[in-house]
Amino acid sequence: MKAIWKDTVIAESNKTIVVEGNHYFPPDSIKQEFFKESDTQTSCPWKGKASYKTILINGQANKDAAWYYSDPKEKAESIKNYVAFWNGVKIVELPNLAEQFKATRKYSEDLCAPLEIEDYVVQPSNNVSPPRWHLAHTTWFFEYFILKEHQRGYEEYNEQYNFLFNSYYNFKGDMVARVSRGFMTRPTVKQVYEYRTAITEKIAQLLAENPSEEILKLVEIGINHEQQHQELLAYDIKYILGTQPTFPKFENRFPSITETQSEQWIDITEGVYEIGFDKKGFCFDNEKPRHKVYLEAFSICNKLVTNGEFAAFIEDKGYKTHHLWHSEAWEYVNTHQLDAPLYWHFKNGKWHTYTFNGLQKIDPDAPVMHLSFYEAAAFAEWKGLRLPTEAEWEVASPHFKWGKLWEWTNSAYLPYPGFKKEAGALGEYNGKFMLNQMVLKGASFATPENHERPTYRNFFDASSRWIFSGVRLAKKQ
Repeated sequence: MKAIWKDTVIAESNKTIVVEGNHYFPPDSIKQEFFKESDTQTSCPWKGKASYKTILINGQANKDAAWYYSDPKEKAESIKNYVAFWNGVKIVELPNLAEQFKATRKYSEDLCAPLEIEDYVVQPSNNVSPPRWHLAHTTWFFEYFILKEHQRGYEEYNEQYNFLFNSYYNFKGDMVARVSRGFMTRPTVKQVYEYRTAITEKIAQLLAENPSEEILKLVEIGINHEQQHQELLAYDIKYILGTQPTFPKFENRFPSITETQSEQWIDITEGVYEIGFDKKGFCFDNEKPRHKVYLEAFSICNKLVTNGEFAAFIEDKGYKTHHLWHSEAWEYVNTHQLDAPLYWHFKNGKWHTYTFNGLQKIDPDAPVMHLSFYEAAAFAEWKGLRLPTEAEWEVASPHFKWGKLWEWTNSAYLPYPGFKKEAGALGEYNGKFMLNQMVLKGASFATPENHERPTYRNFFDASSRWIFSGVRLAKKQ
């Protein structure tokens, strides 16, 4: 079950206890950053004295909307410290793992449905993978991490696919170079969809046969892995179409990213805080362990930088002013002759940008996107401000709305204190990339539902621009 208020998940568990029609959530399933203890108390004849919490999200308070019994009477001992909700908090049932698996597999195919057959196979950049490859690779993951390893007597669907659709898992064998994925014309798109159908059916059957905890864990990882590729699919499809001279339209299934709140600066006091994942439910290994960080007092903006603000940076010759840029960034800007964000085009005296609806005039009030870390840092320098660190962002995140765009931080992607890689191929998922990458926090409009959380650590090379990235500024108090 999920408890949701103001479109934010504040508790999540499949082990709630229902009493008098109310779902009581285990204490470790509560996202404590959204709660503040209240002085309010009430009394129940058979449960005992109830204490209350106020929910705080984006500066809005839902007073006494959560309650719990810290010292219940004997008949209510089973819900000791469990938390229930009222006053506008929605309780939503979680789908089971088999349903999540089927829905995830379907959504990848739904994303690709508007493509023409030619769109599936091209690779216009080393960073971009053909949609056909994404569809096959996410299927390969389920076949080679689950079926081949855990189903007795399993025979590979096609023994060549391990080489063709492995990405970077050296434990699983050799692989086609990333830059060569667009050179393959076989298997065909039709054959890849047949491969998907076959493996989806086998995993669904496995889930119906009371599988082990290890298999359930791997299926959950596979689901989250495919969700990551769904967002990558959105990036790559946009790049495939957005670099064509005719700027073709693509069926736009994504919401608007306009922000309507007035700009404010949120003050965070100096102190020792905790960051990292420590709840029930899924997370990637790079989000753990939860640990303490010391932060000096800082302020962070409640809004993302807009197109209009970035256009002013361009007008002020920001791309030509060397002292705004890191040395590596300045070399990159000049080598690649950058003068605007990716997909921006100056036509008839106006800035335009490529969107899934084709080439359109920029909306000056919408958040600017497709910026590299280089550009984000240079813009912050131009403003006399800075990017937040990932710890600052995570600590401050309950106080502003996030999830429109991934947000660059000023933190290198490094292991948390006490981080341990998984054994074998799963240990290659995150740990070996903890070098020469920068952390982005939040989520984007293309992040699949239920895949976002404030502890999530996305990471990309500092030059990356085809991702759905934006900028939130910070400053010293």
